[in-house]
Amino acid sequence: METVTVKNGKVDISFKPAGRFEETRFEKIHNIIFDNSADGSAVVAKEIADLIKEKQAKGESCILGLATGSSPIRVYRELVRMHQDEGLSFSNVISFNLDEYLPMEKDNRQSYHYFMHEHLFNHIDIDPKNVNIPNGTVTGDAIIEHCLDYERKIKEAGGLDFQLLGIGRTGHIGFNEPGSHHNSATRVITLDHITRVDAAPAFLGIDNVPRRAITMGIATVMSAKRIVLLGWGPNKADIIKKTVEGEISSQVPATYLQEHSNCTFVLDKGAASELTRHKTPWLVDESLTWSEQLTAKAIVWLCRQTGKSILSLTDKDYNDNGMSGLLTSQESYDLNIKMFNRLQHTITGWPGGKPNADDTNRPERAQPESKRVIIFSPHPDDDVISMGGTFDRLVQQGHDVHVAYQTSGNIAVSDTEALKFAEIAKSINPSKEAQSIIDSIKAKKEADFDPVKIRKLKGNIRRGESFAATRYFGLDDANVHFLDLPFYETGAIKKNDLSDADVKIMVDLIKDIKPHQIYAAGDLADPHGTHKTCLDALFAALEELKEESYMDDCWVWLYRGAWHEWDTHEIEMAVPMSPDQVLRKRLAIFCHQSQKDGVMFQGDDSREFWMRAEERNKDTARKYNQLGMAEYEAMEGFVRYNFK
Repeated sequence: METVTVKNGKVDISFKPAGRFEETRFEKIHNIIFDNSADGSAVVAKEIADLIKEKQAKGESCILGLATGSSPIRVYRELVRMHQDEGLSFSNVISFNLDEYLPMEKDNRQSYHYFMHEHLFNHIDIDPKNVNIPNGTVTGDAIIEHCLDYERKIKEAGGLDFQLLGIGRTGHIGFNEPGSHHNSATRVITLDHITRVDAAPAFLGIDNVPRRAITMGIATVMSAKRIVLLGWGPNKADIIKKTVEGEISSQVPATYLQEHSNCTFVLDKGAASELTRHKTPWLVDESLTWSEQLTAKAIVWLCRQTGKSILSLTDKDYNDNGMSGLLTSQESYDLNIKMFNRLQHTITGWPGGKPNADDTNRPERAQPESKRVIIFSPHPDDDVISMGGTFDRLVQQGHDVHVAYQTSGNIAVSDTEALKFAEIAKSINPSKEAQSIIDSIKAKKEADFDPVKIRKLKGNIRRGESFAATRYFGLDDANVHFLDLPFYETGAIKKNDLSDADVKIMVDLIKDIKPHQIYAAGDLADPHGTHKTCLDALFAALEELKEESYMDDCWVWLYRGAWHEWDTHEIEMAVPMSPDQVLRKRLAIFCHQSQKDGVMFQGDDSREFWMRAEERNKDTARKYNQLGMAEYEAMEGFVRYNFK
């Protein structure tokens, strides 16, 4: 098993002797876990580069099997950097891509042909004739011959030296969906509904996602001498657990990789979070060092396992569930009391601090009584979806609340919605400009980018809805800020990298307001990465500002709710909501009308955002109640981020 360190951007991997890795009896596939996808991608890119150079030294071709999707983008970016900065040559590389949609034109921006050239091939010195990608334009009987020819080319090249993989939530590798046979070769396959749902954001709706694809088969993938699978983020955690710890099954095609002799999964902490050694490490290692956070996690888990509240747990409960190590230095009664108090002290109806109160056991400070607050919202509705109750409470309790919408959210407005507003505008004030926008929307083709005038209209729709929600909470319009961070304004699903210009906008706002509290989205499971980029922008701004004296008084709270909620043991501030406050939050979300009734980026949850947020808030309150806390209608949870 590898031990991995990352220092100053350089990666060092030390290999222990080959054989069964010893972390846990549960795992059946070798895996390495990194803090983040950037570090993991650097490791994989280095391995690929070393293989290319090794083959060059021998005068041999290097046969690479390549993947598409969001997972390998950082790997390709690092390979491009190595080519440009370090002289890594791809002149001896022959590449074979895993798959392609069918039908799909090569110049379509959603094609994998386009993807690979945009992210890799256009920026390196690979010979174009050595690039092989399944052809999404073949039809009829020619498809069968095309697939057979693809297999022949791989064999004639000498077989795959290295195969890079991602993994879908169905457990597909390539487009080998559930039911794929272990002997399958390159062929046409019908895409699973979940796969099409996951692809829907890139296609601006599931109706535009092709239903078929050409893919390398399981046997083709398994023939590679070396396989590396990338898994990033909590959305992949469930399927990673099934693949790494489950039985081999055609219903989870990635489990076939358990039988490969040289396969490694490269994961970040989010993707690895459901693995037994991370979720319940006390079941794996009896010699654990029991930190406060791990103890809290274990006790919450034990309560769920036993169906008991915290104060009802006994020594037997601890011993019977692999947690006897916790009892070596203290009795269960003392553990229970400590955990009960810890959880109880997270609950507050005063998210800005309660004036003139002892704040020793409260999550927030009593002073200053009136705080300056910035709520950063990645999209123009994340604020009310994820922390609408807390937002409302902060305003009602007299704090100087500012909300900052980091992106315009324009791509999430459908053409149908935009056309409706354009026609209303024309009916109120007939103009050539209004008619021009109407004509542009009607003339748009499925894969077209929105021109600037349509993007502006869609952004203004989101702005109007945001004002409706903030006014409902009683916030002055002057305290509403639209940042329109440049990284987002591409007019396409694919965004630019975070830039200094993005960070400067964040820095300038924080400098101007000098907040005592900052709230930001720590929910990183959105399907196209905007939340993470917005959080990275905040972290970069905080790093730049951390030595400013006013930042000594600034606390940062991270919220979730649109996609996931914090685990109970993670929550450091829980804000209860009454039934009336739940309704107020719901009505604030309803102000965002363009995001109701068939929202464009639904993800894997078919419910509208208000429904899923409301249920998560109620579920958080239920979990607190089951652990022995008071019964509340709903709760919003927060985790404090320490930036110093």
